[in-house]
Amino acid sequence: MGIWELDRVSLRTMASGSGRPVRGPHPRDITAQTRTRNAAGADPTAPLVVALADPRPGESVLDVACGTGVVSRLAAHRVGPTGTVVGLDLNPGMLAVAASTVAGQAPAGAPITWREASATAMPLPDGSFDVVYCQLGLQFFPDRAVALREMHRVLAPGGRLGLMVWRGIEHSPGFGIFAAALGRHVSSEPAGMMRAPFALSDAEELRGLIGAAGFRDVTIRPAQETVRFPSLERFVQDQVAGSPLAGHVAKVSDEARGALAREIGDALSPYLAGAAVAFPIGAHLASART
Repeated sequence: MGIWELDRVSLRTMASGSGRPVRGPHPRDITAQTRTRNAAGADPTAPLVVALADPRPGESVLDVACGTGVVSRLAAHRVGPTGTVVGLDLNPGMLAVAASTVAGQAPAGAPITWREASATAMPLPDGSFDVVYCQLGLQFFPDRAVALREMHRVLAPGGRLGLMVWRGIEHSPGFGIFAAALGRHVSSEPAGMMRAPFALSDAEELRGLIGAAGFRDVTIRPAQETVRFPSLERFVQDQVAGSPLAGHVAKVSDEARGALAREIGDALSPYLAGAAVAFPIGAHLASART
């Protein structure tokens, strides 16, 4: 199916609810889809996040806003069978995917415990972890300062923090194009949802938040990766299907959906290689100690 047929069939089907179900009204779902559906399911940023805190055999690791558990699983291999890993997330659906993924693999590394809880009120003891990670969660927390103080609280003295947030949407042209097209052909609300994952893009704001939570030796560096999809259709589908965008796309006319698909397809033409689409995305990688 081409990008032009997509506007008449797939977008309408997904948005009407006869495609994959909408999980909930949180823009983090869009980020989660990018993480879990990029290319062949790989997440090229996860090893970068894990390397920030360099977990060692026998250490205890907490992965805050763990999503489907990519960072948790990598950390479990690093700390080995004598270590421990806890993956914490407020979304039970994400945790179910994480648990099922681990269940289907041969045992290797530390056991992982999955906890459903808020990052701003973690039911975990003080000083109980050597490493805390947070990949692409901090920008969505209702109180970022409280969440960072919680991360500091559960870290042991000398514990290490590793986290990642996206840089501004201008460093990710594919999502910038999508957000602009949504604003023109759907409404400002879904355009804002598309921009929400990039909301904590100022490095100095991030540095200030981490330092104010009690961390020291705060280091922030930029990184760039490439987002890949096998086709333009897949890119559009992955952003709309099963995400909060679906309901908004459902409300507009077929003509508006057609214009949305055409604008995205035209604007992304410089990023095509055959049928596939690939574009850069920028991130901030931050590390600190207690």
